[in-house]
Amino acid sequence: MVHLRTGVVLASQGGALAKMLTPFRVGIAGIIGNGQQYMSWISLDDLVSVISFALSKETLRGPVNAVAPNPVTNHEFTKTLGRVLQRPTVFPMPAFAARLAFGEMADGLLLASTRVEPKRLVDAGFRFRFPDLEAALVHAVK
Repeated sequence: MVHLRTGVVLASQGGALAKMLTPFRVGIAGIIGNGQQYMSWISLDDLVSVISFALSKETLRGPVNAVAPNPVTNHEFTKTLGRVLQRPTVFPMPAFAARLAFGEMADGLLLASTRVEPKRLVDAGFRFRFPDLEAALVHAVK
């Protein structure tokens, strides 16, 4: 039995990224909180592949981090998404504003720092299609 622990899934159809896209696209987005909090993420395509891999790999058991191998800070994430969308990222969002805009998701995903790596997954032979944030975001928002 495998217990997948999933990071922020990058998909434009729902979740945190979908809620972030509008402010980024209209040019009113910026760093959330102090920007130093880490974010462990994974592309939707890679998550689907991880699930398939976990189902087929009999030697993989227990807790497995379903995250890309390169966690980033909120500052790095913000600047990268702005670059991908070709929009400025000059308006910081204080923690209280993030809580107003995103509700419970703000504390759990955007303001908390989670620097998780997929060691067991990589050791088992999984290969990510999108190990780097910029390529994952380009794919997610295309």
